[in-house]
Amino acid sequence: MITEPFFYAVAIPAVLIMGVSKGGFGSGLGIMATPLVALAVPAPQAAAIMLPILLVMDVTGLVAYRGTFLRGNLGLLLAGGVAGVALGALTFRFFSEAVIRALLGAMAIAFVAHRLRVGGTNAPAVTPSKARGFFWSTLAGLASTIAHAGGPPLSVYLLPQKLDKAVLVGTTVVFFAAINAVKVVPYFWLGLFDSTNLLTSLALAPLAPFGIVFGVWLMRRLSQEIFYRVAYTLLVVVGCRLLWDGLRGLAA
Repeated sequence: MITEPFFYAVAIPAVLIMGVSKGGFGSGLGIMATPLVALAVPAPQAAAIMLPILLVMDVTGLVAYRGTFLRGNLGLLLAGGVAGVALGALTFRFFSEAVIRALLGAMAIAFVAHRLRVGGTNAPAVTPSKARGFFWSTLAGLASTIAHAGGPPLSVYLLPQKLDKAVLVGTTVVFFAAINAVKVVPYFWLGLFDSTNLLTSLALAPLAPFGIVFGVWLMRRLSQEIFYRVAYTLLVVVGCRLLWDGLRGLAA
């Protein structure tokens, strides 16, 4: 098990941030968790340590949002997500994490800019499209496999539909619970689950429910309008962070 104090100084906040994100802010801060852990260990190892913790969070999230999700095209989204996981597994060793982060960041910022141009949170709801749903869910599965960064692509598809906030978060929880479970197979195949990573995950796992519960508490106390404003704001913040990290990685 990892014992360096600096690792836990960044890993404990990362786990709590991810929990809050999964509990109520599916498009936001959770994407910062793996980069935080990667300050102390290599990025692939950070992703491997976080995955078992995410699985614990997923169980808690599924209990909190049981039965509350978008049923219309969830099967299509999951099919795209699984395709993205397969693509991510096949390209994990070759795909530049910096390129992925830069592209995701640019997409997130461009999406919010477009929504602001057409009316921001007051813009009319967009009708779901199977083609868009499959594209964005595939990208979400790919980004989730490489860096647990699938939130923004899925949000780009779901946020314009102006779903009830509980349905939006519940759909995100169900989607990533399934995708994270599927990711276990390629992570074993890629040799990312060694005893050090698994024991470290076990040590951090008890923190997972606390973040989830706090995230659920926050989500239920925000009005629909404020919730969407927060979601778009966090998407911009996360997009800028991703773009910055990606460009900095490409320049290194």
